[in-house]
Amino acid sequence: MQPPTFDELRQHAHVVSLPMRVRFRGVTHRESLVLRGPAGWGEFCPFPEYRDEESAAWLRSTIEAAWEGFPAPLRTVVSVNATIPAVQAADVEHILQRFGAVSAVKVKVAERGQSLHDDVARVAEVRRLLPGAAVRVDANGGWNVEAALEALTALAGFTLEYAEQPVMDIADLRTVRLELRRRGVPVLIAADESVRKEDDPLRVAREDAADLLVVKVAPLGGVRRALDVVAQSGLAAVVSSALDTSVGISAGVALAAALPNLPYACGLGTLSLMYGDVTDNSLMPDGGTLPVRAVSASPDLLERYAAPADRAAWWMDRLKRTHQLLSLP
Repeated sequence: MQPPTFDELRQHAHVVSLPMRVRFRGVTHRESLVLRGPAGWGEFCPFPEYRDEESAAWLRSTIEAAWEGFPAPLRTVVSVNATIPAVQAADVEHILQRFGAVSAVKVKVAERGQSLHDDVARVAEVRRLLPGAAVRVDANGGWNVEAALEALTALAGFTLEYAEQPVMDIADLRTVRLELRRRGVPVLIAADESVRKEDDPLRVAREDAADLLVVKVAPLGGVRRALDVVAQSGLAAVVSSALDTSVGISAGVALAAALPNLPYACGLGTLSLMYGDVTDNSLMPDGGTLPVRAVSASPDLLERYAAPADRAAWWMDRLKRTHQLLSLP
C-alpha cells in the first residue's frame, strides 16, 4: 500500500515516556510514539540508538497496524512467558509475582559487569520457585563462542527449553549450536538479533545456525512480513515484544494468533516490567495468557505519560526522517 503522508501520521501522534519497574536493556523509561489511523492504533518505538534505516521497518509495522489492520486470527488467546531481567537472585521472586501464573520463564543472562555465577544463581532461583516451568535464557549476543559453550553447559543442568542468541555472529551461532550437539549438551538455539537486525532475516535458517526463530513484529516490518519470514524459514517461532506499550503488544499478539503453529509460550508479557501504559485495558497476562483483541489509547493516559517537550520533538523529527526513507522510490 502507499504509505500515508507525514502530516497524516503526525495528526494523531503522541509521544509517551513510561517508567520501568527495573532497568531493562539499560532503560529506566521506555519512550514510544503511538498514533491513530483509519484501522486503529500503531506504535513506533525503535530504541534510541537505532539508525533511521533500521527504524524504517518499525514504521512500516506502525502503518500496517494503523492503516491496514491485522490478518484474521487462528486462535483467541496466546500463552506468554514471564521475563526476568539480569537482577540478583534475591529479586527474582518479587519480579515473578508480577506475572501471575505462567508456564514459561525467560531469564536474561550475559549481562555486562556480571559473571556466570550470577546467571547460574538467577536461573537456579527461577527453577526453585517454578520447578515445572519451561525455562529459557536470553544472552542478547553477549557471549563469545567459548563463553557461550561454558555457560550453556553449566545452565543445561536446569533443563533449558532453549538459549536465545548466545552469540551475535551467525557463523558463531552455528558453531555453538553444532558444538553443543557434538558434546551432547541438550540445549536448543534460538535466533533473535540474527533475525531482526539482519538485512536477510532468513540467512540464519539457511546456514543451519538455529533451531527456532524469535520474531518481533516491528523490526520485521509488520505482522504479514513476519508471517512470511517464519513460513519461509521452515523453523518453529517464538513471538516476542520489543518492550512496547499495549498498542505494540497487540501487534505481537496478532502475529502469534495468525501463526499456523505456536509451540512455545510468547515473550509478550513485558508490560509487567512497566509502571504505566497508554490504555485503561492493558494487555497484561492473566493465567499465563493474553487475549487476541484490539487496543485503543486513552487520552487521559496519553496526557499523564506525555514525554517532555524536547523528547517529543526528538521523536517527531525521527518520525519525519524515517518517513522520508519510506517515500523514496
